[in-house]
Amino acid sequence: MTRVYSWLTNILRWFDSEAGSDQLDHSSRQFNLLRVLPFVALHLACLLAFYTGVSAFAAGFALAFFAIRMFAITGFYHRYFSHKTFRTGRGWQFVFALLGASAAQRGPLWWAAHHRHHHQHSDREEDLHSPHQGGFWWSHMGWFTCDAGFRTEERRVKDWLRYPELRFINRFDALVPGACALLIYLLGEALAVWAPGLGTNGLQLLVWGFFISTVVLFHATVSINSLSHVWGSRRFDTPDDSRNNPWLALITFGEGWHNNHHRWPQSARQGFRWYEIDLTYYGLWLLSRAGIIHDLKPIPESVRAETRRLDQQRRKP
Repeated sequence: MTRVYSWLTNILRWFDSEAGSDQLDHSSRQFNLLRVLPFVALHLACLLAFYTGVSAFAAGFALAFFAIRMFAITGFYHRYFSHKTFRTGRGWQFVFALLGASAAQRGPLWWAAHHRHHHQHSDREEDLHSPHQGGFWWSHMGWFTCDAGFRTEERRVKDWLRYPELRFINRFDALVPGACALLIYLLGEALAVWAPGLGTNGLQLLVWGFFISTVVLFHATVSINSLSHVWGSRRFDTPDDSRNNPWLALITFGEGWHNNHHRWPQSARQGFRWYEIDLTYYGLWLLSRAGIIHDLKPIPESVRAETRRLDQQRRKP
């Protein structure tokens, strides 16, 4: 009976992430296959592309949905909910929380809590997704397949717990991605009737616009865990092994300037020099000009001066 109860609880957690939370072994790093079956199914669903084929519209939709959600993850899940590098109203906070949740990377409180934990224990034994503790594959995708990775450590996000709408999104974290998948399928079916010249349909748009777009987005995001602590250059001598990598910065809209970020995580901008492309920051700046967000926290002048000094030292023969 105990095993059956455990199976049922894990299945229930697909829909309610807090189901049986008192039964979680928060120290266990053992692989929990049943709990992550939806994640496995998401990857396998991408193979349907061989059946549906592809159209220019479906590929373009996938790219656009990738970009919108990448910005929601990097700009809001990370720089807003995790580090509070700017301010916004409650309505816009909710809108971008929904967009971030559509990426199927769990809820904003779970995401922020784990990221805050990472900064406190970066690359030490307590860091759940450090490549120096568990290797590449563990830091890339293994860490959230265990009970230790499932829970939301609420004590780390007390500042956000007062918003019931955020707690709802966080608890029922499959609801938003599921609704997006359904709406994308219905859009594809409608376009097959109303605009057949686009060459798409419900299943094709679902596969490319949601499954493939979401999987690529996921692996791009977690590459910061697995690669940005082993591959790149170190401008600052931070206590961890964070690194700057321009290729990862392009893929993740600026998150690849990871050594910069670990030097001063309070800044809304992670590209500390003009040539360090930070697409997320550019987007945040535009939102600030539109009045949607405000009080973007800058890079302190002392850190700017330190950046210039270190760069000058590196250029010396």
